[in-house]
Amino acid sequence: MLNKLFYIGMLILLGHWAHAQECPNIVYPTNGATGIPLDATIDWDTVDGVPSYNIALGTTPGGIDIMSPAYAPSSAYKPPLGLPPNTTIYATITLFFFNAPNITCPSFVFTTESLSGVPNCTQMTSPLDMAIDVNPSTNISWGYQYGASGYTVSIGTSAGGGDILSNYDAGNTLSFNPPVDLPTETTIFVTIVPYNALGTAVGCTSQQFTTRAESEIPDCTSIVYPADGESNVPLSPVLEWVAVPDATGYIVTIGTTPDGSDILNSSTFYNNSTPVVNFEPNKTFFITIVPFNDAGQAEGCTQTSFTTLLGCGPYLDFDTGEYVTINPEIDIADSFSTCENEGPLVISSTDIAEGYRWYRVDQFGDETLLSSTSEVSITENGMYRYEAYNTVSQFGITLECPSTKMFEVLSSELASIDDLRVQNTGTTIQVTVIATGNGTYEYAIDNENGPYSDNNIFSNVEPGDHTFYVRDKNGCGVAQRVFTQDLTVEGFPKFFTPNGDTINDYWQFIQPQNSSTIVLKSIRIFDRYGKFLKQISQNSQGWDGMIAGRPLPSGDYWFVAVNEENKEIKGHFSLKR
Repeated sequence: MLNKLFYIGMLILLGHWAHAQECPNIVYPTNGATGIPLDATIDWDTVDGVPSYNIALGTTPGGIDIMSPAYAPSSAYKPPLGLPPNTTIYATITLFFFNAPNITCPSFVFTTESLSGVPNCTQMTSPLDMAIDVNPSTNISWGYQYGASGYTVSIGTSAGGGDILSNYDAGNTLSFNPPVDLPTETTIFVTIVPYNALGTAVGCTSQQFTTRAESEIPDCTSIVYPADGESNVPLSPVLEWVAVPDATGYIVTIGTTPDGSDILNSSTFYNNSTPVVNFEPNKTFFITIVPFNDAGQAEGCTQTSFTTLLGCGPYLDFDTGEYVTINPEIDIADSFSTCENEGPLVISSTDIAEGYRWYRVDQFGDETLLSSTSEVSITENGMYRYEAYNTVSQFGITLECPSTKMFEVLSSELASIDDLRVQNTGTTIQVTVIATGNGTYEYAIDNENGPYSDNNIFSNVEPGDHTFYVRDKNGCGVAQRVFTQDLTVEGFPKFFTPNGDTINDYWQFIQPQNSSTIVLKSIRIFDRYGKFLKQISQNSQGWDGMIAGRPLPSGDYWFVAVNEENKEIKGHFSLKR
């Protein structure tokens, strides 16, 4: 499958062909400009689809005698050593691509201003002035000074002294490594004097720092792979650095920012290489390696960086400064249900993507492709996998960037209400709805529109007629069943009419339908004032409304029944004549 290309490293730019790119417009200095300051920042417009740039400076078109090609992650670059004065300079910008041919643009030309005087003095940047406990093997660094074409360095044990190094011409650089270690536990004075064609800086004073006692800490190492500034690095490289003879191990820190440690945070290794798995694509990583031994850690070790291949993302869009992911965003449910006997289930994706695939996944995890469109027709229950993808291309090779989701298809059907089980709870009843079927159901009473509940037990139901509804949650219909009970609590009639017409002439307990058999030990009848009138048995004909041979008047009467669990059931009924 094409998406397997991702795993073999064919990582490419998003839809931009190298031969179709245009060179940028130059913002500053404009072509042919003169009088350009020596500390100018060269600026150009960004070009869509170009992740970064290289820039070179020379005295001829395409030349590099002033500055070899330097990496410029954005559309601006300030030469760290400044520009030479009164010089016609050709600047050449190269469009840099990950895993694609670069494009070198035509040079543009400008002329710098002439020198107006000797340069000013500069400041030491490492070690800082007045620093203490400095490593005797330290390097000396300083800042760029406008108009300087070089610097002389003197090092001594007294202010302005040169007993260690006298007037050494370091050239047009910003650092110097003394050929021998400096004296230990000594105040060292450094005098740095910029110069140019008009002369040397005037009045430059010494800066100082104090070294610490001699120690046997190891020196710093240097990276072998990836080289500093290298791009197109695989996502799972083996990092390698130069072994230091007197080092016990190495402390490795890797981050996605110069001061970050989000990849490796001071991890210890005891050899000079380590595999790293799954770097993010098209991202710059900063690495610092510090050798150590029993005496301590190496000091002043420099940081290097490298950039990985471009993949599906997330990767940095250099135009917007935001991270971009090529994989589409997908939104699909965890499960779908289909109603039995209603034909196949048709699912349509609303996700925005270049392509789609739907797979049936069997019990062994094997997949069968069902559809390569945004719609699929499913006729079986089971597990399925949905995939949407976008693509990027280069040189005729297509890389798919997929997003995927597993989902389940279940069948459902209208419920069958098998039983309504009734239980007395005093003056009210409790009804349990027994429903069966291949579905997920919810329940309501007396209103088909609900409210519905997952609970199939209805408590505190008033005696009388009720309709119970069972609804399939997956939309396969609503079943209903009417519960008719012209009774009071647990089968006792609401009224009787002892008028000799043989209809309701006797008041007696009646076993309710759809419930288990109820056994009563006694049934006692009272008038509305609580006066005991009559006791009847469950198996008798019942009460005919007579006491001592005389009929009682119409009205309300009360009863108390005791079941075999010695639970009392109380209620009232009407005698009608």
